[in-house]
Amino acid sequence: MRAQSLLLLVALLALGSQLPAASGRRKGEKRGGCPPDDGPCLLSVPNQCMEDSQCPLWMKCCYKSCFRQCVPLVAVKQGTCPEDRLRCLSPTLHLCHKDSDCRGKSRCCLSACGRDCRNPAGD
Repeated sequence: MRAQSLLLLVALLALGSQLPAASGRRKGEKRGGCPPDDGPCLLSVPNQCMEDSQCPLWMKCCYKSCFRQCVPLVAVKQGTCPEDRLRCLSPTLHLCHKDSDCRGKSRCCLSACGRDCRNPAGD
């Protein structure tokens, strides 16, 4: 009986160590997403962080201006944006900037001519 209890404990510990991988996040990665990075690249700027744990509580380590820095995290809806294979001939126009700008399950997705609200792929 004691061996079975020990085996059960080991199995539960092994399963618990896999939880971050099962949720799609790396260990130490904060919930939420990064804001859009539409700015120009700043050359020769060193990264300010390499992972979320190096940022204050409500911030996330994200690419912004082509280098990693701590920025306020944004809420991200479930699902992935559909792929857009078109090329835009007009100026870029963003109709949304983050998922919370969109109604219901729609996400703010980058398309050929800017960001707009779209249903996640597979819906």
